[in-house]
Parts: sequence; C-alpha cells; structure tokens
Amino acid sequence: MSGNSDPLTPRAKLAVTAGKAAAAVSRAAGRGSGSVIGGRVALRLDPDLLARLATHLDVILVSATNGKTTTTRLIAEALRAAGVVVSNALGANMPAGITSALAGGSDAKFAVIEVDEKYLAGVARDTDPKCIALLNLSRDQLDRAAETRMLAEHWREGLAGSKAVVIANADDPLVVWAASSSPNVVWVAAGQMWKDDAWSCPSCGGVMQRPGDDWFCGECGFRRPTPSWALSGDYVLDPHGSSWPIHLQLPGRANKANAASSAAVAAVFGVPPQVALERMYQVQAVAGRYDVVQFLQRDLRLLLAKNPAGWLETFSLIDPPPTPVILSVNARGADGTDTSWLWDVDYTRLTGHPIFVVGDRKLDLAVRLEVANQSFQVCDNLDQAVQQAPPGRIEVIANYTAFQDLRRRVGN
Repeated sequence: MSGNSDPLTPRAKLAVTAGKAAAAVSRAAGRGSGSVIGGRVALRLDPDLLARLATHLDVILVSATNGKTTTTRLIAEALRAAGVVVSNALGANMPAGITSALAGGSDAKFAVIEVDEKYLAGVARDTDPKCIALLNLSRDQLDRAAETRMLAEHWREGLAGSKAVVIANADDPLVVWAASSSPNVVWVAAGQMWKDDAWSCPSCGGVMQRPGDDWFCGECGFRRPTPSWALSGDYVLDPHGSSWPIHLQLPGRANKANAASSAAVAAVFGVPPQVALERMYQVQAVAGRYDVVQFLQRDLRLLLAKNPAGWLETFSLIDPPPTPVILSVNARGADGTDTSWLWDVDYTRLTGHPIFVVGDRKLDLAVRLEVANQSFQVCDNLDQAVQQAPPGRIEVIANYTAFQDLRRRVGN
C-alpha cells in the first residue's frame, strides 16, 4: 500500500464522509463521541479503508494491558515537536475507532494509535507501523481476551518479521517473549510491579527465577534482555548513559515508566529525550483520569483501575490514610463480565482508609473487602458515598464503565 500518492479512492472518500456523518448523528443524539459507529460505517463501505488512511503516515502503535491510553497521549505530545499528530486520544482502540481517528488526520505526519491487545497483530498488518510500543501484559477481561500467555503468543506470531522498531518493556517476561520474534527491538527497563502473571516461563513453561529486578528461566535459559533505556527514580537513562529528569503532572511510578517508554519512541523519530520529556509535562489528565473535580462541595480525584495490576499501581499513588476512598466496580461488556479478578487484588493496602463501595457489583466487592478485613460502607450511589465520607480530598477508584458513569455524574 505504501507509496500510493493518492490512497483515497472515490469509494474510500465516500466511506470517510459516511463515517463522519454517522459519528455526527451519534454525537447529536448524546451517544458519545461517535468514533466507533463512524468507523464501523466507514469500514462497511470500504473494508481496506484503515490501510488506505495509514499510507501517508508514520504510524506508531501502543499496546498493553495497562497504561496504553496515557502512553499514547505522552508519545503524541512528544512527537508534536516534529510534526502534526493524529491520535485516538479518547481510547477507541479497536479497528473501527482507529479508522475514525485516522480519517481526521489528512494533514498529519504521525499517527499515534492505542490498540487493544487482542487486535494488535491485525492493526499492525493493516497500518505498516514504523514503531510499536509494548508496555505490559497481565490478566484482564479473561472472559473476552483469553489467558495472558495466549495473548503473548498471538503478539509474537503477529509481529514476527515486522519492519517496525519495537519498543518493549524488558522487565515483563511476557512482553519480552512477544517482542523477541521481531528483528529490531529496543529494550526499556520500565519495571513491573505486578508479577503474578509471569511466574512461569512463556517459552517452555518452567518456573521463572526472579532475583531482585532480574529474571530468567532456569530450564531453557530465556532471560531478561539488557535494556538500552531505563527508568531510574525520577530520571530516564538513554542509550548513551545520559540521565534526563522526568517532570510530569501525572502521578505515580507507573506514569514515569510510561514516560520512559515514550521517550524511547520519540527518539526513533529524532526527538531528543530532553525535548520529549519537557513536552510530556503538558499532559495534565488523560480522558478524565487523574482529574480532580468538585462535586457536592468536595474535591474528588478520579482514578481508573481495570484489573489487578492496575489496582496495585493505583493503590501506590493515592494519598495516605485517613484519606477517604470510594471504590466502584461494574461488570458490563466493556469491563468483562467475570468479577473473579477482585480476589487477585490486595485490598489490605487500603487498611486505615475510610472505604465506601458503589457500582453495579458493589456486593461482590463488599464480600472481597470483608474477607480482607477492611472496614467499609456500601452506598447506593456516588452522592451518598461523598456525603458520608469524612473531610478531605476523596480518592475515587473505578473500573472502566464505572469510571464513565462517575464522570457523567460529576459533569466531567
């Protein structure tokens, strides 16, 4: 496809127009951004539209279980130093949403695209990316996305022989296994707090050894590669040994790791680490995540956590006790309908916090908190939880659709 001076055929142009019209109708009806329905309509009219839209762009794909929306935003901000960027900034990360995003980027140089883990191989095949960032893999939506090792194998097969520069987290054995089929990999020591999905070797099934930050399989020799980029405290170390300070408005170690990977991606396109990291400071919130909003005369910080690894990272960045915490969990289609993952989360980390529980599956969460010996109150809704919470800023942690419900309620 690449090299085509006019990739948009009359059929493709019609598809783009129809997709934008469908999206506009969806927005007017109050059904959201319309990006998904718009993309579906466009792809129905021209199944090759995604590939056509990508031909004039330097495409960067970002995939992971956690952090892909934020990292996509950080990379996009960094690459704006080198040209116009189009991105699916609101997180519509399956082919329809990606198609909608690219349809709005006719004057762009770069496309920075978040991709759902399950669709990475197919989107990479269609868009011929210059760079692919792989951050982590852990259990999430097991009713939909399948077991993590199967996903890693799917990535490995799909990326075999890819011409893209793959920026991959050297600290996640599943990511390393997936990326190792690619001929051009740049390894980043981004860290891995959640290790419970990587105790067996993805190569042979043997038991992983994990001395300190290192890891290796004692049976087949599969081991952590030597990184050329690394997160070290509040600094990014580049391949030349220089250290660059990370100044983010986004909280937590996980976002510093995202910034390290983003700096490595930006360097592929000639943006120096200092410039990339300075531009990342502009990002204050990502699709409502980390926003502090006022609701019922209280300050609420909105935090998204969709799976055990995400909850673990989120617990590490909330204010200490006695800060009140509201937890909200749903189990709708977009969340995954299986709530058994709640039992993998270490809720003892909330000891000392006043806890208030809301959401569709508040009783599932209440049972889990009871077993973890936590004191909590089950509330009918957000309003009641906020009214009962003691003074101080409230940390609100929710999974995907619960987070969207909360944003609508607080007018964010």
